[in-house]
Amino acid sequence: MLKHLPNILSLARLAAAPLTAWLILEGHDTAAFLLFAAAGLSDGLDGFIARHWQVTSRSGAWLDPAADKLLMLLCLLALWQIDVAPWWLLALMILRDVCIVLGLGLARLSGWPLQMAASSLGKISTVVQIIYVGGCLLLLAFDLEAPRLLFAAAFTAAVFTFVSWVGYGAALVRALLAGRRTA
Repeated sequence: MLKHLPNILSLARLAAAPLTAWLILEGHDTAAFLLFAAAGLSDGLDGFIARHWQVTSRSGAWLDPAADKLLMLLCLLALWQIDVAPWWLLALMILRDVCIVLGLGLARLSGWPLQMAASSLGKISTVVQIIYVGGCLLLLAFDLEAPRLLFAAAFTAAVFTFVSWVGYGAALVRALLAGRRTA
């Protein structure tokens, strides 16, 4: 059972994503915040279990980040829909992830020597995005308005998202150059 627990937690987070977004859209702010927080804790817990007891799996390697991305995307979409998150932050996050996926696909199709793992910049960007979404939900849960704080947090999330995008782009360019040298 312990062997499968990280994947079970990731699947639960995957299922929590649309439910959290629905809670946001329906104005159940406290429930949305609590579910988002529980999903965040499950992310840390599944990673701890997988590393500590060495129960990693190939499916877990893609399931965990997919669950994280879906949770962030759906929550951010819902926050944008209720006029809490700015459209430009949502667009930047989506564009970054689409470009990463397309770049990875191009590298694989071209046979470029690209090892794509989560970079430190990517991990930091994800943490900043989680803090942003969690902060938005916390403000909603307590019926607090802090437009300047929300703008500063959105701007900070955008900067980290953009910087990580540049980092992944640089890795793709390095792979392209390495591929041309060996061809």
